[in-house]
Amino acid sequence: MSETATADAPAHPRVFLVVVDDSDEMRVALRFAGQRAKHTGGRVALFRAIEPVEFQHWMGVGELMREEARQEAESLMERMSQQVVDMTGAIPIIYLREGTTREELLDLLDEEKSISVLVLGAAAKADSPGPLISYLSSKGAAQLRIPITIVPGSLTDEEIDALS
Repeated sequence: MSETATADAPAHPRVFLVVVDDSDEMRVALRFAGQRAKHTGGRVALFRAIEPVEFQHWMGVGELMREEARQEAESLMERMSQQVVDMTGAIPIIYLREGTTREELLDLLDEEKSISVLVLGAAAKADSPGPLISYLSSKGAAQLRIPITIVPGSLTDEEIDALS
């Protein structure tokens, strides 16, 4: 261990990245990541992509839609950030990008070497775990340099706490 690292605070803490959306399974992934970060001296990072606006018929309307999407994303990130602070006592790292979720996530993972683990929640009441998990666990896996933790979306807070 280096002089600045201690048993409680590693020199290079693990960073648990959660893809933020409005789903129930994201909240499960967030709790899991928060608990893991808290118990391992790591940090939570939050990622949100603002999908491109399809409506471009009138430039003013498209720009208004884009701004509204950004404000909604910022508001959601602020709420999730507060949950992370309440859970871990630490302010999360925030990544807010414009573009498709899949492409921006892969770019971020390639650029940010500090990210250690991608934590995703699997849909509890669907035929598939979700489009991002489906892609990353098949074709997209070859593009990753870090492990993925897939948390079942049906887990309760108590079950997550027992696991982490």
